[in-house]
Amino acid sequence: MKLLAPALLATTLLTGCLGPMPIPRSGLNRQLEQAGGNRDPSLGLRWMALIQQRGGREQVQLLDLQRQLPVPVPGLNRPDALPISVSTDANGERLALVRQLGGRSEVVLYRRALQSLQLIPMASDSIPTQVSLRADGRQLAVQVSRNGLWQIDLVELP
Repeated sequence: MKLLAPALLATTLLTGCLGPMPIPRSGLNRQLEQAGGNRDPSLGLRWMALIQQRGGREQVQLLDLQRQLPVPVPGLNRPDALPISVSTDANGERLALVRQLGGRSEVVLYRRALQSLQLIPMASDSIPTQVSLRADGRQLAVQVSRNGLWQIDLVELP
């Protein structure tokens, strides 16, 4: 019993130093759970981009976390494309996406204000698999498979 007291005291002190415990957002979590399968989340300041199972196919969804509502992204989801990875900038203005289209993988940048897609050129021997957009939306890290090895390509964006 004497050994337990110092251990308990140490645990209590460490827990107190760590600050408040994380709190799950149960309302939003329930809403996401009811929507079906979700994967590949990316967080901005008040935005979350994710790939969501909807109507029998996967689509990119952008959520306003303050209002807990989806935000329209017209022109982003094509019925003949399969989203692989998505990332948002801090302001939810730019979304980067790896998708399969016509049997090949490609990287595109979506600008929400313009409702436009821009193809991001990648080396011809690269197969993009995952994307991460910097918070300011000016740089993109793309994981690619090249010659049997995983590589990272950094892309400067205008």
